[in-house]
Amino acid sequence: MSEQESPQIKPPTKFILEITVFVCGALVMTYEIIGSRLLSPYLGASTYVWTSLIGVILAALSLGYWLGGKIADRRPDIKILASVIFFAGGLVSVTILLKDLILSFITKAPIGLELKSMLAALLLFAPASILLGFVSPYAVKLKISSLEDSGKTVGRLYALSTVGSILGTFLAGFVLVPFVGSEKTLYLIGASLIGLSILLAPFALSKINVAVLVLFILGISANELKTYYLQQSRDLHDIDTEYSRVQIFKIIEPQTKKMIRVLTNDPYFVQSGTFLDSDDLVFDYNKYYHLLRHFKPDVKKSLMIGGAGYSFPKDYLAKYPNAEIEVAEIDPQMTKIAHEFFRLKENPRLKITHQDGRVFLNQAESNQYDAVLMDAFGSLFSVPFQLTTFEAVQHINRVLKDDGVVIFNLGGAIKGDAASFLQAELNTYNQVFPKVFLFKINADYTDEQLQNLIIVACKEKTTGIATSDDAEISNMLKHLYVEDINSDIEVLTDDLAPVEHYNSFAQRSYQRAK
Repeated sequence: MSEQESPQIKPPTKFILEITVFVCGALVMTYEIIGSRLLSPYLGASTYVWTSLIGVILAALSLGYWLGGKIADRRPDIKILASVIFFAGGLVSVTILLKDLILSFITKAPIGLELKSMLAALLLFAPASILLGFVSPYAVKLKISSLEDSGKTVGRLYALSTVGSILGTFLAGFVLVPFVGSEKTLYLIGASLIGLSILLAPFALSKINVAVLVLFILGISANELKTYYLQQSRDLHDIDTEYSRVQIFKIIEPQTKKMIRVLTNDPYFVQSGTFLDSDDLVFDYNKYYHLLRHFKPDVKKSLMIGGAGYSFPKDYLAKYPNAEIEVAEIDPQMTKIAHEFFRLKENPRLKITHQDGRVFLNQAESNQYDAVLMDAFGSLFSVPFQLTTFEAVQHINRVLKDDGVVIFNLGGAIKGDAASFLQAELNTYNQVFPKVFLFKINADYTDEQLQNLIIVACKEKTTGIATSDDAEISNMLKHLYVEDINSDIEVLTDDLAPVEHYNSFAQRSYQRAK
């Protein structure tokens, strides 16, 4: 192309391109972090979900970089850049409007979690990310005035984009998620992109531009109406904490037909529940923690890893008036939720430490607890891997008194494809404790079915556990699993603990049974 045929690039307002790449860099990282919160009620918040989000968005950005550079060489015009950012806001609006519908379909698809999370990321987050990737190389072309300063210009703009990404990461994690919420942050991302595009180059209200604005307003309106309806019909509270997205709502408990309030951060199971009219334990697995009074009848001090709605700690305080309990709960807001929605009250015999369970165990004094009660869950049947390993079990053994006991609730199967996690965990506990028992909460379930299971590990070699004068305990002891479980699955270690991989098979098993 001759010099006369070259398109004339009108110099944009001073610093506007720097502001643009900085803001878009911040928004793309905020978009990625918010993505995990949007997916978690449907797909959980496992490593698989994060891997898919990061991988898909990086791929989308790479495609955007290529397209931005290619088109910039052909048609360098700030109005094109403004239009691309405007339509990125429109695609974020599509995410706002269709996310629940799309994720509902994906959840029901007969495919593994790996493919589900990739598909969700592709449909919901890749389109806008491609357009956001377009911005930096296109802005570079608009900014370069001569080849003499091209290196400096490229370096400055990409540095600003990266600084924006860093700021967006911290802003999303430390401010927007815990204090604004994931869905309203998504509104903010869409509005920021639309506003930035207008700042770059005001546009006429064409049909397509009006359609994008209407889509944005419609997406927010539909989402807010859905939230209002669920609040009114199910007393739903959707709360973003520092560590997870928590939903609290009311349902009818199937066995008693009573109304209960439940807490969940998982698309399949609730993590805690309470009757509206009493503090009786709702779920059978919680009742099995009372095996501690059989294995350790003189219990004085216990540690519980994982608080959630604090159902069992409340029951413990009521049933053992001379004992105290310490709870290690990673999420301070979970404790606040328990106070507000689950009738948790201050008690001098209850000590709460807001810390990761493994970090707590690493730092705890030795030989101080009669019992350690494990009830920490991530999502999709998964226990946080750092609490499952040989090293973690060694710490549990260390903090227990010489005749102490650990009681561990986990989800899985005993045999079959969904049994890998349970078998790995049994092998791990058998490496550390001299006596390990398995209890099957629902005797009607087959060994291949996904279910709640209880591991009890004793620091002393215990015999003759099959009887008790306590009727409740006697009934639980009848659920002792007595068959041999022969497994060659490797012991879990800090170096290699594929917990989420094992539990992906449990998820598939659950879906096939539905």
